[in-house]
Amino acid sequence: MTMHEGDEKTGGLPPEAGGILLDVARATITGALGLPAEFAAVPNWAQQPGATFVTLTGPQGLRGCIGSLQAYRPLGVDLRANALAAAFEDPRFPPLAVAEWSQVRVEVSLLSSLQRMHFASEESLLAQIHPHRHGLVLTYGSRRGTFLPQVWEELPQPREFLRALKRKAGLPADFWAGEMEVYWYTVEKWREEQMPGRKGNG
Repeated sequence: MTMHEGDEKTGGLPPEAGGILLDVARATITGALGLPAEFAAVPNWAQQPGATFVTLTGPQGLRGCIGSLQAYRPLGVDLRANALAAAFEDPRFPPLAVAEWSQVRVEVSLLSSLQRMHFASEESLLAQIHPHRHGLVLTYGSRRGTFLPQVWEELPQPREFLRALKRKAGLPADFWAGEMEVYWYTVEKWREEQMPGRKGNG
């Protein structure tokens, strides 16, 4: 069973899309771990370009999160690549092990296109941010960081959200420069409601 959340349609996907995307992500990781996995045929809509993030959550919290900010390859290809990267290539965590996979919950986010924000000061930027709706990308030179809208659950205040995003991009929390660029996006997201193989409410 899956849970779906989203405010703006990002791709006009069919109602069953979320369950299929979650199944593809889980089967991709399961197969990479050398475990039996069932791979269904990729639907036509998953062959269109799409930008996804795959987030893995274990009993101790975040276990991996990797994704694409812009659609540059078929949705199904992007999803599989990011599922593998979240499981095995997130530099914050060791590669996922078979023993822990049954305790990991999968979440898939599908991103809208990026929209550049125009601002003359930090205050004018903060005034344009919609908490719990906007994900943000911040770039300055070669530095870049992004927070999905889900991060508002941990950082509900726009100013703290922005300060933490600057730190993620490798910049001081109070950094400001006219050359800094910020983009917003929205997501449709689906997550497994309970850990696989567990009964009850997870």
